[in-house]
Amino acid sequence: MMSMLEVGKKIVVQSYKHDESLHRIWQEATVLAENDDYIIVANKKTKVIEANGRFWHTKEPSVTYFYKHHWFNVIGIIKEDGVSYYCNLSSPILYDEEALKYIDYDLDIKVLPDYSYNLLDQNEYRRHKSQMSYSPELSKIIENELKILETMVRKQTEPFEQAIILKWYDFYLNQKIK
Repeated sequence: MMSMLEVGKKIVVQSYKHDESLHRIWQEATVLAENDDYIIVANKKTKVIEANGRFWHTKEPSVTYFYKHHWFNVIGIIKEDGVSYYCNLSSPILYDEEALKYIDYDLDIKVLPDYSYNLLDQNEYRRHKSQMSYSPELSKIIENELKILETMVRKQTEPFEQAIILKWYDFYLNQKIK
């Protein structure tokens, strides 16, 4: 059972691959909310470190939903022309006092402010599925969760509502002031 995270707490986010190798680290994210279904965090210009040591800083502010029971996470990216989304097919999130952690399963969906979207990294998914021996059960879970995610995008249900992402970002800005 995961302990509840305190609103305003600054945490690290770590992404792994199926073979347990480190994929990427976000050095700071601020907890905005947690319930039985998800943890919401936000960040702005945070340092991201790749597995090879290369690093960069996020350009736009974002609000991310990390799900506890779904096999994906959703990043709402706040841009001048509206909110776009980057969705990662991934394991449900875990928090172990060191960081929020999940396994990245390669497939991504990029959603534009007009809710048109593209499925990305299908070749990487197929390659890793073979190289890292994803089980048939795991592959089925990922494919089913992809369908759930696509339905959420099409129906524009939370978190795919721009007003909700902007509300959480405003809350984040107010948390930073305190």
